[in-house]
Amino acid sequence: MSESTTPAAPSVAAKLGAEVVGTFFLVFAVIGTALFTAGFAAGEGGLNVGFLGVSLALGLSVIIGAFAFGPISGGHFNPAVTLGLAAAGRFAWKDVAAYIVAQVIGAVLGATALVAILAGGKDGALAAAQKGGFASTGWGELSPGGYNTASFFIAEIVATALFVTVILAVTGKRGAGSLAPFAIGLTLTVIALLAIPVTNGSFNPARSIATAVYGGPTALAQLWASIVAPIVGGLIAGFAHKAIFEGEAK
Repeated sequence: MSESTTPAAPSVAAKLGAEVVGTFFLVFAVIGTALFTAGFAAGEGGLNVGFLGVSLALGLSVIIGAFAFGPISGGHFNPAVTLGLAAAGRFAWKDVAAYIVAQVIGAVLGATALVAILAGGKDGALAAAQKGGFASTGWGELSPGGYNTASFFIAEIVATALFVTVILAVTGKRGAGSLAPFAIGLTLTVIALLAIPVTNGSFNPARSIATAVYGGPTALAQLWASIVAPIVGGLIAGFAHKAIFEGEAK
């Protein structure tokens, strides 16, 4: 008799560990790109990557994380995604809090690693990054384009809702299968290109918490909005998907 080759289901510890590491990777890659290379040398010599580079870093990091850790935890790396999946009936509500805690821990550790690197830079690199908000999300002085609060909420809610809608669509029964991570990552790249000039591109409360910790008083004062807006967008997408595509929800 041949032995079954079906892998055992991941343990709770493995799932949470995957969320910690995956979110760490996401924040380390994306915020690192924003802080170190987006405006490198003020563009001298064409060495900086700008908004396009940060958007690509976001999309690519999600694609990589989904392939690496998706088979273990589902590859959420984002409280808004976890809540959206739960609202759509794709994830157990009882597991939501643990996933969110794991994601926040991973995100803060990722930002802390960047602080450690910046501390070894010249000309007060760390102080300069913190003075600039540490790539925190928000409006007014935290918005690269100087957009107001209303623009922030519209951009973050709509962008997150679209992002979670794509996740639900491509991971459903008639979804993209093994190509789903590419669709998800490319969606993030596209919405980031629009949202970064407006909000600095959150769509992810864990990412925003991690940067606000080091971003100074304004970042901390506006953090509530970077938590609320993506969660609202994620829940809208989840409940709407369940209502419209009930047969695909599970």
